[in-house]
Amino acid sequence: MVGIEILRDKCTGCELCVSACPFGSIEVIDGKAVIDDTCNLCGACVSSCEFEAILLHKEEQKGVDLSSYQGVWVFAEQRGGNLAEVSLELLGEGRKLAENLEEELVAVVLGNNVEKVPSELIAHGADKVFLAEHPELQHFLEDAYTQVLYDLFHAQRPNVVLMGATAMGRSLAPRVAARLKTGLTADCTGLAIDPETNNLQQTRPAFGGNLMATILCPEHRPQMATVRQGVFRPLEKDETREGQVIEVDLTKTTFDIRARVLEVVAQQEGPDVNLQEANIIVSGGRGLGDPENFKLVEDLADVLGGAVGASRAVVDAGWIPYPHQVGQTGKTVGPKVYFACGIHGAVQHLAGMQSSDIIIAINKNPDAPIFKIATFGLVGDALQILPALTEEFKKAMR
Repeated sequence: MVGIEILRDKCTGCELCVSACPFGSIEVIDGKAVIDDTCNLCGACVSSCEFEAILLHKEEQKGVDLSSYQGVWVFAEQRGGNLAEVSLELLGEGRKLAENLEEELVAVVLGNNVEKVPSELIAHGADKVFLAEHPELQHFLEDAYTQVLYDLFHAQRPNVVLMGATAMGRSLAPRVAARLKTGLTADCTGLAIDPETNNLQQTRPAFGGNLMATILCPEHRPQMATVRQGVFRPLEKDETREGQVIEVDLTKTTFDIRARVLEVVAQQEGPDVNLQEANIIVSGGRGLGDPENFKLVEDLADVLGGAVGASRAVVDAGWIPYPHQVGQTGKTVGPKVYFACGIHGAVQHLAGMQSSDIIIAINKNPDAPIFKIATFGLVGDALQILPALTEEFKKAMR
C-alpha cells in the first residue's frame, strides 16, 4: 500500500502537522487531522507528530548496485558546432567531482558534422568524449536527443550526469531522467561530493529563493542535475591534453520523431545578448528611486564597456525589460566585476550573482545584506556616487 494514514485514535488535533506541511495539504476537522489529495508523501508531517498518529506507506524500492555506475558525465550542448559556455563550465566543475570520486570525466556531444567539438572538450578537461553524429541530430529535437542519451546512459551506466539549465537542458533532462527512472535536481547553483557516502550533493534555491536546499539521490543512478550558467568557472584550455573519442554507432537506430525542423530563422540578438558572458556588469535596484535615474547605471556600464543588469524589483516595476534581470528568476551571472547599485541584496538576487569575482556594492543602508558578500562596499547615495565613478573612469581612460 502506498499512501499516508491518520491514526484517529492517536490524533489529538494539535495542528503540529498543519504547520509542518509545506504544501498546505492538512487541516483539522472535528478535532482530527485530515490530509487532502494535494499531499505528495514528503513525510514532513510524520516527523512533526509527537503522538505518532501519522503513518507513511511507501512502495519498497528494489536495491540498485551503485558500484556498477561509474564516471561523471557532462552533456555538451552545441549549436552549429559552437559549444555553449555552460558546457565548458560544467567540465570545469565536473573535473573536481571526478577527482574526488576517482572516476573519469566524460563528455557526450550530439549533432551532425561536429567532429571538431571533441578536441575542444578534451582541451577543457574531458578524459573521454562520446560523439553521436547523425542527420536527425542536426537540430535539437527532444525525441531524437532523448532517445540517443537514454540508450547511451542505459548502456554505459554513468554515476553523475550534468546538463546546463538552458532551454535545451531544461527540456531534455526531465525526459531522460524519467526514462532512466532516476531523480533530477533542476537549476543547481552548487555541487559537491559527500565524503562519507560519495553521493552528489546538489544545492539549489528553494521556496522562492528564501533558503538553499541540498538534495541527494542516494538510491538511484545516475544522479542527474541541471546547472545554471555562470555559476562555475571553466578550466583553462590545454591543447596538449589527450583523451579518447568514441563514436556512437547510430547506423541501426530508428528514430521515433514526432516533429521536424523545416527551417531555421536567424533572430536578431537583443541588448541582453552578452549579459551572461560580460566581464563587467552594472546592475541597478529600487534604491535608485526613479526609473529616470537608471540612466546613471547605463552611463557607467557604457564607460566600462559592460552590460546592464537589474534586480527583480525594478523589472517588475517596468523600469527595464526582463532580459536584464539578474537573480533566481532571471539570469545567473559570474562576471569579473559586478556593481550592485541601490540593490538591497535579497537572497533571490544573491543566488544569481554571488559567484562574481569582485562585487562592488553601493547602498545607503550599511546593514543591507549585499554588503555581506561584497568585495568592496560604498555606503552612500548611489545617485551621487555613480556620476562620480563614471567621471573618474572617463578620466582614467583618456
